[in-house]
Amino acid sequence: MIDIQSNWDMEEECRFCFRKYFAKYQFFKKPETFFPDSVVSCSNEVHDATTSKDMLKVFLSTSACPEVHSYLYMTEKGKKSWRKVFFVLRRSGLYFSTKSTSKDPRHLQFFTDFHQSEVYMLLSGKKLYGAPTDYGFCLKPNKTGGSKELKLFCADNEESKICWVTAIRLFKHGMQIYQNYLRPQQQSDSSSTCFSPTRSISENSLVAMDFSGHKSRVIENPTEALSIALQEGLLWRRKSSGRISCHWTPTSSQNSSKNIAVHISQPWFHHQLSREEAQKLIFQQGLVDGVFLLRDSQSTHKAFVLSMCHGQKVKHFQIVPVEEDGDQFFTLDNGQTKFTDLIQLVEFYKLNRGTLPCKLKHYCTKITV
Repeated sequence: MIDIQSNWDMEEECRFCFRKYFAKYQFFKKPETFFPDSVVSCSNEVHDATTSKDMLKVFLSTSACPEVHSYLYMTEKGKKSWRKVFFVLRRSGLYFSTKSTSKDPRHLQFFTDFHQSEVYMLLSGKKLYGAPTDYGFCLKPNKTGGSKELKLFCADNEESKICWVTAIRLFKHGMQIYQNYLRPQQQSDSSSTCFSPTRSISENSLVAMDFSGHKSRVIENPTEALSIALQEGLLWRRKSSGRISCHWTPTSSQNSSKNIAVHISQPWFHHQLSREEAQKLIFQQGLVDGVFLLRDSQSTHKAFVLSMCHGQKVKHFQIVPVEEDGDQFFTLDNGQTKFTDLIQLVEFYKLNRGTLPCKLKHYCTKITV
């Protein structure tokens, strides 16, 4: 970053943009989704004793020899055109085959090693470099230099790109990344031994309580709990509206429009974002279960869409407005569960999975680059 900033012109409007990447250490938790058998292979003696979850041990071991191989697009030297080549990644470096998918030493040509290069994600590859897909990454020498020194690559899909970038990172900084991953857990373990908390709270231990009577009680009926939550949410919205506009009494239609617009300032809402742009934004922030955003629906008037990640895929759920006794609500399960506004909907699905494949966990923020 210092090298990049030192080359900036004082009159240029340049800036760094930082975005949370939720899948930074996800390959330690679910390595089988990052290293498919079709792309990653090991030597026969190692492969026989290796399962998908043991693949990380192979990458972190200096004696084992994992190998990544697949077709990639790369830029021609001195040209703007791209060509598709079969690449092979080994500990000794990156090679490409001069004869289809052959791995014969006679047909493998050395491309680069990683002693003097770092791997980076490539943003806006189509726009800036004419890449055939948006799933690009690049290798850049440690020495300072312009874009001419970048070695640009492009994969056919996001899964392939993530596999290549992750494998290169592990080849180059494997043990350091693993230690960085373990450090917060070790610190939490050591702190837990020093302090003995009197009570631990988890999602499974949380229950709904009713404090309206003389004696509090646990609400065991989920339908009753949801009804009370909706009533409390509606009461909270009305109190908030009264505090914001205490000098005038809003009509029913004004209350409805306020409920519609209350989500505008939320960081998880993205106005006029297309389906393709939503998928790209989630890809950039990590394919982790529960990563989500809300956006306007492009197909249905006055409707919205919840875009979220589950199982390494982006799924979309339409949120439609419904009317009941003159009041407007929002639902994504055909009216079985209704919410006064999108904020209440998001808060509910953060705590309850409902009809979704998993709970909402991390919202995507949009950064213009």
